[in-house]
Amino acid sequence: MKQTCYILKLYLLLVLPFSLTLQPAQAQQLYYPAQDLGKLFEQVQLQRVFPDSKTFPDCVPLSDPKQIVQAYEQQKQQPGFELKAFVLQHFRLPQQPDTSFTTNKTHTVTEHIERLWPELTRQPGEYSGSLIVLPHAYVVPGGRFREIYYWDSFFTMLGLQTSGKTELIQNMVDNFTHLIQTTGHIPNGNRTYYLSRSQPPFYALMLRVLAQQKGRGILLNYRSALKKEYAFWMDGAEKLTVANPAHRRVVLMPDGSILNRYWDDNPQPRPESYLEDVELAKKAGRQPEEIYREIRAAAESGWDFSTRWFADGKDISTIQTTSIIPVDLNALLFHMELTLQEMALLAGNKTEARQYEKLAKARRDAVLKYNWNAEHDFFYDYNYKTNTTTNIPSLAAVYPLYFNMAKRKQAKRVAQKIKADFISPGGVVTTLNQSGQQWDAPNGWAPLQWMTIQALRNYGFTDEAATIATSWVQLNTDVYQETGKLMEKYNVENLGLPAGGGEYPNQDGFGWTNGVLLKLISLYPELQKITEAEPELQH
Repeated sequence: MKQTCYILKLYLLLVLPFSLTLQPAQAQQLYYPAQDLGKLFEQVQLQRVFPDSKTFPDCVPLSDPKQIVQAYEQQKQQPGFELKAFVLQHFRLPQQPDTSFTTNKTHTVTEHIERLWPELTRQPGEYSGSLIVLPHAYVVPGGRFREIYYWDSFFTMLGLQTSGKTELIQNMVDNFTHLIQTTGHIPNGNRTYYLSRSQPPFYALMLRVLAQQKGRGILLNYRSALKKEYAFWMDGAEKLTVANPAHRRVVLMPDGSILNRYWDDNPQPRPESYLEDVELAKKAGRQPEEIYREIRAAAESGWDFSTRWFADGKDISTIQTTSIIPVDLNALLFHMELTLQEMALLAGNKTEARQYEKLAKARRDAVLKYNWNAEHDFFYDYNYKTNTTTNIPSLAAVYPLYFNMAKRKQAKRVAQKIKADFISPGGVVTTLNQSGQQWDAPNGWAPLQWMTIQALRNYGFTDEAATIATSWVQLNTDVYQETGKLMEKYNVENLGLPAGGGEYPNQDGFGWTNGVLLKLISLYPELQKITEAEPELQH
């Protein structure tokens, strides 16, 4: 119990002063579609007025929402009332991207991406429906994703760095800092319906990218913001007890260490996937609020959805995200603690630096204890309610290698399994399960290619890393040369088929694919020739 008391004391010293400012400062000024429109919102979504559930939450009301609701109540029983006509009368549809951009097939894929950056860049604008206005320019992923997204942006920044767009990186970092200062955390994206959850905490890694461009000293400018971000993830740590071991995103482990999980404060259907969530809750045969909480927590993970969150490893109706201690999340928070340690040293506060160093060491020890399965020689997520690893292999296992947390023998075993089971003709596959979910086989995603390649390189597995990079660049290039597009995700197992799964069609644009592709070509200059060659495959 000494360990428990000591860790909790550190959180009281370092986190509590910042956790007092977590409530959104601008909440009363914002438009919340589901809350403000009530039954109107529910009916529009349940009747599928728009094919994509995200469309209506992104619509802009043309007058006070209260007046629109009043008009709806007065008109809905009248003969000939048509819900879609009413919506089109009272709301402006989401702004569509400029369709004047056309792919020039004579351009290489890298030239195409350079032309795409301005198309994906949004300027600060006026208040617009559920969109939270940001003070600086930012890059959106593309397609239906018309706003900035948290973890996407780190991988996009890798490409912006390669393109020399340092000021745009600065702008995006400053936007996220603005969100921390005004809402208490970085939400999933800059929409009001995303405010109740975050995404994988990559803010500290974004600061590292900016520091590479502008010097290490710039980290000091963001020290206060990173402390607030950390306080958001650690909120309630000082309240944990053996009788009540979990609160929001923190969990007290049996040995007294504290690890994190994903969470969402609002157990309601997601506005942007309202019908899908309601239908799942009916099918699952569980309490609807329980399903909604688990679904939203998985959405915070960025892996929405994957069998890594399912109790039976197969069916989404068994989703149990809040019971799981994700290995990737805790590796990210380990890095955040080390970054806070470095910031304290830069500020000349050696005492605080030692405190963050101790927290990082305690987290590393806990991850190696709870997330490592010695029998399988692999990192897994950990179910704190059953006190076992989930034993569902996924690329989340590479995160301890990416952040140099793993012991060398562990890294070797992980690398061997990646080579044997995950490396596919087009890169690395996300999990080994064919479930129909988009964060499972046969799909590959740009962020996980990058994390895996760098993780392997960190421990000297350079051949495997180069194999993945080559296959991914080849696949991206072939699809671009055939379709003129860069996609959100790819089928890395059968190169003749597109990626599938998910609640919406595969999107093109695409922010993090562009970013990782450019960064890999800069890391492996010999891959440039792939982008200039004729396509190898027919899709």
